[in-house]
Amino acid sequence: MAGVAVLAFIWLLLWSDDRVDRTGAENEPPFYADFELTDHQGMVRTEEDFAGRWMLVFFGFTNCPDVCPTTLAEVAAVMEDLGDEAAKVQPIFITIDPERDTPAALSEYVPLFDAGIIGLTGTPEQIAETSETFPIFYERIEEAAAPGGYFMAHTSHLFLFDPQAGFADSWSYGTPAEEILADLRARI
Repeated sequence: MAGVAVLAFIWLLLWSDDRVDRTGAENEPPFYADFELTDHQGMVRTEEDFAGRWMLVFFGFTNCPDVCPTTLAEVAAVMEDLGDEAAKVQPIFITIDPERDTPAALSEYVPLFDAGIIGLTGTPEQIAETSETFPIFYERIEEAAAPGGYFMAHTSHLFLFDPQAGFADSWSYGTPAEEILADLRARI
């Protein structure tokens, strides 16, 4: 059963990552960051709060064993290497597991990466609405051995939005921080 769940998870990641890759194609319309969620300090935030800054946005969950902490560590490395230019970029982590990822849970998690990451959560309906404005996929998969009895399958891309909240680029899971940094520096 666990093997089937792992295979389903891998297929879902590949399918959703292919969907993101096609977003940059010329025949696809551009999209904009659009959200109204609660941050890890209890404040309601929208994309307008970050107007004039580039946004690095990643969707994940705090109980993620590998993809999420690895990606957030890459984001932290990028932010550190940006030096003074880091003030032009806001890293954002949006949970796809609002049941467990409350503002309190996020307030313990995002500071672990020491990169000024803002963690965002909301009701399941708010997260679903937000996910519809981004080309992402997520799904709860029941697994008795996982924390809380389930894990979340999700798109593993890191998204970049320009200072007007328009989609600029995305990087697939495993893209080295150096490559993200070079792409980002060329833009800002």
